[in-house]
Amino acid sequence: MRADDLILFSQVVELGSFSKAAEQNDLTNSVVSKRVARLEEELGVQLLYRTTRRLTLTEAGKALLQGAKNVKQATQEAVDSVVGFGENITGHIKMSVPTISGDLVLADAVAEFCCQHPGLSVDMSMDNRFVDLVEGGYDLVIRTGYLEDSSLIARHILDSQWIVCASPSYIAKYGRPTSPESLVEHNCLRYAYQSTGASEWEFKGKNGNYIVKVEGNYSTDNAAGLRKATLGGHGIAYVPTCLVYHDLRKGDLVDLLPDQVGKKLGIYAVYPFTRQPPTKVKMLIEHIRNRYLEIAHYF
Repeated sequence: MRADDLILFSQVVELGSFSKAAEQNDLTNSVVSKRVARLEEELGVQLLYRTTRRLTLTEAGKALLQGAKNVKQATQEAVDSVVGFGENITGHIKMSVPTISGDLVLADAVAEFCCQHPGLSVDMSMDNRFVDLVEGGYDLVIRTGYLEDSSLIARHILDSQWIVCASPSYIAKYGRPTSPESLVEHNCLRYAYQSTGASEWEFKGKNGNYIVKVEGNYSTDNAAGLRKATLGGHGIAYVPTCLVYHDLRKGDLVDLLPDQVGKKLGIYAVYPFTRQPPTKVKMLIEHIRNRYLEIAHYF
């Protein structure tokens, strides 16, 4: 069964005649009639009662019509999604991104996109706040976490796995935790920007994920500050892997509980609800997504 035959069938019903459908698609009446007949033959049912005055749907035709309309709509939306990608992109985009992703990939990616489209300007705020898109007049926000606002559209980019890590100097001085539960005996450096709480660290268990409540003498809402404190040997941190990827590779930090950390958050491109976002926003999202995927192993 061909999708274009289903679309043509829905057009015949919508327009009420083979001739009008033929005219709309620059086809002959006989071609339209043959393609609908082919669809009936493939399905083994009659879809239309044909008379000289009108077309009437059979029960089978009524059953098929909604699915055919869905195919037509999906095809149109697929076409709409790329319309304008060959046009010059101009105007302004206001966006907000989280600090870790901003430093790691987005500052360079967005600046590169602006250079590729000289008529475009972008105002990018690097902030961990969950900004109000509509109230703040934002065209696009990159968010890490969970999306609850149904008035927004989110496109998933990738997932960010978290990690428990410490420096070799800390391990040499205080020992290495052998289980998530043993973290309560250590100085845990807490990242205040956590939706689940800075002291509540999530781990995998046999019966699902569970929380270990930790304590420590240092807490910050700045990821770079937390990383430096951890590199300095002052405690154990629970952070996104991408923040310390290079430190782990160089041996400056150690993955303490590999495969046991239960926290994995989605990274999303979020924009206000519209049937189709502006082309400049769609193109920027696609550019950002490609840049993330280039370094997906960091996450």
